[in-house]
Amino acid sequence: MMINEIDGVDWESMGHAYGPASDVPGWLRGMASTDPGVRDEAFSHFYSAAHHQGDVYLCTVASLPFLFEMADSPEAPDRASIIGLLLSIGQTCLGMDPEAVYFAPDGTESRAHVDALAVIGGRAEVFVRWVRDRDRLVRRPAIEGLGLFLCDSARAVEVLRSLLPGSGMVERLLIVRTVASVALRDAAVHGAAASWLAALAGNTTEAPEVRLAALVHRARCTPGEIGDAVVPAAVGLLREITPGESGRDDDGSCRAGAEPGVAGGSAPAPGVPPQVAAAFEDLERQGRVHAPTTSVLSALHTLLGDRVLERTALLAEQLRSAAPAVRYDAIRMARDLIAQWRGDHTGLVVLLAGCLLPEDAYTSAAAAEALGSLGPVSEPARESLASYVEAARAKHGPRVWAAPERLVRRAHQEAVRALAGLGDLRALPSVLTALDEGTDAWRAVQVAGHLGEAAGELTPRLSKLLAEVDFSDSSQSMSAGALVSALRELADPAAAPALASAVTAAVRQEQWGTAVSALNALASFGAGSAFALEVVRPLADVQDLHVRAAATAALWALEGDAAGVVPQLVELLDTHKQSEAVEVLGRIGQAAAPALPRLRKMLTAGYEWTRVYAAAALWDIGGDAEASAVVETLLMAWAENDATSNHVLACLNRMGPAARPALPRVREELTLLRRSGRFRSISNDEELLATCRAITARS
Repeated sequence: MMINEIDGVDWESMGHAYGPASDVPGWLRGMASTDPGVRDEAFSHFYSAAHHQGDVYLCTVASLPFLFEMADSPEAPDRASIIGLLLSIGQTCLGMDPEAVYFAPDGTESRAHVDALAVIGGRAEVFVRWVRDRDRLVRRPAIEGLGLFLCDSARAVEVLRSLLPGSGMVERLLIVRTVASVALRDAAVHGAAASWLAALAGNTTEAPEVRLAALVHRARCTPGEIGDAVVPAAVGLLREITPGESGRDDDGSCRAGAEPGVAGGSAPAPGVPPQVAAAFEDLERQGRVHAPTTSVLSALHTLLGDRVLERTALLAEQLRSAAPAVRYDAIRMARDLIAQWRGDHTGLVVLLAGCLLPEDAYTSAAAAEALGSLGPVSEPARESLASYVEAARAKHGPRVWAAPERLVRRAHQEAVRALAGLGDLRALPSVLTALDEGTDAWRAVQVAGHLGEAAGELTPRLSKLLAEVDFSDSSQSMSAGALVSALRELADPAAAPALASAVTAAVRQEQWGTAVSALNALASFGAGSAFALEVVRPLADVQDLHVRAAATAALWALEGDAAGVVPQLVELLDTHKQSEAVEVLGRIGQAAAPALPRLRKMLTAGYEWTRVYAAAALWDIGGDAEASAVVETLLMAWAENDATSNHVLACLNRMGPAARPALPRVREELTLLRRSGRFRSISNDEELLATCRAITARS
C-alpha cells in the first residue's frame, strides 16, 4: 500500500498552521486506525493544522495521494470521512483565485491551491465509482465530489441522473442539487440540466421532497427569473411531506424529541466557565440538521433574499408541517429571518410559540431559545411562554429548573429566560430557585436584571453571590460581570455596598474589566452611592486607563463636581479612552464648556465613532450654536458606518427642531427592509426605529 511509502515524503520541509508538517504522517496513519478514538483525534488534528480554517498548504497537497488511496481501500474503517476531507479541500481550492499567489505560514509564496486541484482533478474518475458504493455514507460526499471535480460535465450529469432511481432520500436530494451546480458551472449542459429539473419538479409520481428539490434548484439555475408561482408551489409540496412511520429519516439523522451526543448532567471541564461550555454546546446544536429538505429550503430562502412576505409564507408552512423534523429546522430559519429583516413578524412569533409542546421538550427548548433571542419582538408569545413555564412547574414540581432530565431542564430554563426577557414576573419563581439552589444559576443571573419589579427579592440574592466571587480566580470573571450587570439593570440602590466591595476586590486582584463594570454600576445610582467616594476617588489617578476613566465618570455621578472632573476628562481625550471621557463630558453639559475647543477638533478625526461621540457631546454642551456642525458630522458618520445609527439618532432626537436637516435620512431609514443599528441586533434596531418615528412625528 502507498501508505507504507509515507515516510519517503520530506514532511519536515513543509509547514502547516502551527509549524513544521512532521506530524502529518502520524495523522494520516491515524485516519486508517481501527480505533475510533484514534481516528477522531487524527482527523481533528489534520483539520485544525493541515487544513486550518479551510487553508491549503503544501503538506495538504502532499497528503492527497494517501487520502485517495485510503478512500479507495475497502479495508479503510471510515472512508466517508476521508472523502469528506477530500471534498472540503477541493471546495476550498475552487473558491480561490487560480491566478492569485497566497502565502504559506513561513511567509513564502504558495500556489498550493492550484497544485491541489491538479491532483484532485487528475484522480476525479474515482468519484464515478464511489457514487455507486454500497455504503450510503461514502456515496454522499462522492456525489458532490463528482459534480465538482469531473471535467466532463455532460458525463457528470449523465452519471448523476442515472443514480436517482433507487437511491435513498438524502442521496436523491444531493443528486438534484449537484446537477444544478454542474449546470451553473458549465453553460454547455445548462439547458439540458434545467429542463430535466423542470420535468422532475412536475413529475407527480416522484416523492414530494424530490419534486421540491427540483423546483428550488431549477429556480437556482436562473435566479433572475424566479416567478410568483415558486413559493406557492413549494408550499403545496411541503403539505404533501409526511413523517415516516419510525419518525426517522432514511439518513439516520436525529428526529425532534431526542438530543444526540450529549450526556445527561455532564459538567464542564475544571476551570472552564459554564458559560463557555454552554456556548460550545450551542454551536454544536445549531449545526444539526434534522430533515433532508432543510438544505433545499435554505437554498430557496437564499434565492428569495429580501422578498420577506414570500419567505414568511414559506416559513409559516414549514412551522406548521406535519413532519416534526421539518418543523424543528424551521425554528432556526424563522429566528434568522426575524433577526435580519424588519416587518410585522407577529404571525411567525405566534407559530414559534406554537412549538412550545409539553410532550416534546427537544422542540420546545429550541423554540423557547429562539423566542428569547428575539427580544421585544417576542411579545406575542408572552402568554404561551408563561403557560409553558407554569405547566412545567405543575408537572415536574417547583424545582423543574434543576430537573434531572436534561431536555426537560433545558426547555424550562429557556422558556423562563425568554419570559424574564419580557420583564414578566411569572418567570420569577424559577429564577429565585436557581439563585437559591445554585444549579445553572448563571443562566438565571443573565436575565434577572429584566425583572426590575422584583428587585427587592433579587438584589439581596445577587449581592450575596457577588460577595462570594473569588476575584483571584480569573475563570470567575464572566460570572462576576454578569452579576454586576444584573444589579445595574435592577437599578436598586441597595446593591451599592456590594458593588463597592466588588470594586475593591477586583482592583486588588487586578481584574480591571470587572472593576470597570462595577464602577459603572455604582455610577448609575448617582448620589445614592456617595458613601463609596472613598473607594472611587483614589482610582481616578490609577495607571490603568480603563479604571481611571470609569472612576472619573463615577466621581461626577456620585458628587456632581464638574470643576473637579472636567480637567481629568479633558486629559483622557488624548488617550484610547477618549470615547468614554466624551460621553461623560456630554452628560455634564454646559459646565463642561472648557472641553469645547478640543471636541470641535475631534470632529475631523479619521475614525467615525470618535466623530459621533464628539458631535453628540458638542450638542449636549454647546447647544444650538453647534447644531449645524453636529448634524453634518452625524450624517456623514452614519453614511460611512450604519452601526453608528443608534448613537446618531439618540443625539438627533435630543436636538429636537435643530435636527430638521436630518429628516430626509431619518425618513429613508424607516423605508429600509434590512435591520440596522449597533451589532445589527433586534433590540438595537427596534430602538432605532422607535427613535426614527419619534423624530419624524415631531416634524
